[in-house]
Amino acid sequence: MGRGIVTLLGPVEIRELAERLDLRPTKRLGQNFVIDGGTVRRIVRTAGLDGDDVVIEVGPGLGSLTLALLPEAARVIAVEIDPVLAAQLPRTAADRAPELAGRLDVVPADALRVTAAELPGSPPTALVANLPYNVAVPVVLHLLAELPSLRKGLVMVQSEVADRLAAPPGSRVYGVPSVKAAWYADVRRAGPVGRTVFWPVPNVDSGLVALTRREPPATTASREEVFAVIDAAFAQRRKTLRAALAGWAGTAAAAEEALRRAGVDPSSRGERLAVTDFARVAEHRPLPD
Repeated sequence: MGRGIVTLLGPVEIRELAERLDLRPTKRLGQNFVIDGGTVRRIVRTAGLDGDDVVIEVGPGLGSLTLALLPEAARVIAVEIDPVLAAQLPRTAADRAPELAGRLDVVPADALRVTAAELPGSPPTALVANLPYNVAVPVVLHLLAELPSLRKGLVMVQSEVADRLAAPPGSRVYGVPSVKAAWYADVRRAGPVGRTVFWPVPNVDSGLVALTRREPPATTASREEVFAVIDAAFAQRRKTLRAALAGWAGTAAAAEEALRRAGVDPSSRGERLAVTDFARVAEHRPLPD
């Protein structure tokens, strides 16, 4: 596949474009734009894209990462909630990558609510994005659920969010994001990102998280049933599972019975359980009287 010529946006050009659009980056939308060309090239390189991949990018902003993705993918579907940015992105692509601009589709939508039916053309196979800090986890979980075609992903998120997503059972930061992400994919940290590559500069460091889709645990319980156990277990994470799952099971005694039938120690806590353990517990939820 021909790669074409792409001229990435530099820091000065990004600020000039923002000024021309009268854009004031907002915390509400989590807008911190990557202004370092080396960083966007690193993200694309680490994503390991094939030439036939269809990439979904969330929050493309002014297009720094989008321009770097276009030569490496068959198509890029950019989901942008800001109407001004959504309208500008095709113009930026046409100006900077005229040979490749036809590979870009822009969908003006909220990534937390976008559906597979709203995305044009072939379904996306890879998620690559600099995700807004305030919605990173729900966006990842929503897209993994909504788009079974996604086989892999590389997202840039707040460093502590990256730690939580990739945390193994027993880790201090292991919790709901860790377990739910593990339902869909193998998740790992893929490197740190300093704060100075952004404009405006955030107050926190960032990290890259790589996801590789795999089959969910073999279980007779539905995803919704398993996620209900996960939510209950971590809603009171300092409590034993016998106590934390009392509401889910009906009583603490019923929770203990379900846990024992699932082969889980009732005195343990949610942070010790892998997603497969939660699936077994969900299978043994007591039937209502």
